[in-house]
Amino acid sequence: MGQELTDPADIRQDAGQFSLRCSLLVPGSAEHAFTVFTDELTDWWVTEYTWSGPDALAELGMEPRAGGMLYEIGPYGFRADWGRVLTWDPPRRLVFVWQIGPDRAPVPDPARASEVEVLFHAEGPERTRVDLEHRHFDRHGEAAEGYRKALTAGWHELLTRYVATVSRHRPSTPA
Repeated sequence: MGQELTDPADIRQDAGQFSLRCSLLVPGSAEHAFTVFTDELTDWWVTEYTWSGPDALAELGMEPRAGGMLYEIGPYGFRADWGRVLTWDPPRRLVFVWQIGPDRAPVPDPARASEVEVLFHAEGPERTRVDLEHRHFDRHGEAAEGYRKALTAGWHELLTRYVATVSRHRPSTPA
């Protein structure tokens, strides 16, 4: 992870026994990177990864506070909560519980769910390093290793789309 990333779309991954880590560079400030990650989920999340599916998903959201829910709104206004914010510290740190099991079923007990931490490190006014760790796969039981492997590929796809969204949504700088 100490290696310099020269391309914002270059995502470095490291899969430990019970976690996976990704590191990437995005254009713009840490504030911008944090805002796109938390407020623009519908723009970068892969809709096939939702319960509603690509044709029925209305919204993906994150309530901006510790204790807030990560949710999707599908057909007819149906809401499905799939995570809970543990730490809300803009623009530096976000931690949430991933309450989706290996079988894609909800995991109501957070003690049996994995956890995602995202750190935003400003590397100047126009570049931010984003470090993501998805950890505690062991909490998912016997399917933990297969789930970690599946989500390693899943996070790569999600973060590739996130980088594109950060780039597309960059605020214009005054001349």
